[in-house]
Amino acid sequence: MEPLNEDSTDTFTDANRPLYEVKANLFKGLAHPVRVRVLEVLAHADTDLSVSDLLADTGLEASHLSQHLSVLRRHNLVVAERRGSLVFYSLAYPQVADLLAVARQLLVEILETTQQRLISTVGLSQPGSADAVASNAVSR
Repeated sequence: MEPLNEDSTDTFTDANRPLYEVKANLFKGLAHPVRVRVLEVLAHADTDLSVSDLLADTGLEASHLSQHLSVLRRHNLVVAERRGSLVFYSLAYPQVADLLAVARQLLVEILETTQQRLISTVGLSQPGSADAVASNAVSR
């Protein structure tokens, strides 16, 4: 897919920048729930999506979506292609979908670990278990 012509600076081309700064810039592109949602929609799509498809899938206003797509393009996370009067978007790299999947796995593990720590700290059993229901009834 050929990218649209843009006059934005590429945050990844400065060879003098340390890798951790370049990584931080990548994560800035991910640092908003709407942008993560757009990337997830694109990651699960079987084909490129038009702006109208993204509007329907995200429920955003056109100007709001446009701003977020601009950030995603600037951070090299999506590419855009004009076809006639429509603009279509796709992930710039398939690894973006992998990154989202790894982030999901990490979050699930963090939540499970946090839940287990809470349970062991408070001394409670799993919510919804017979012990938890009995304990809750006794405390009333």
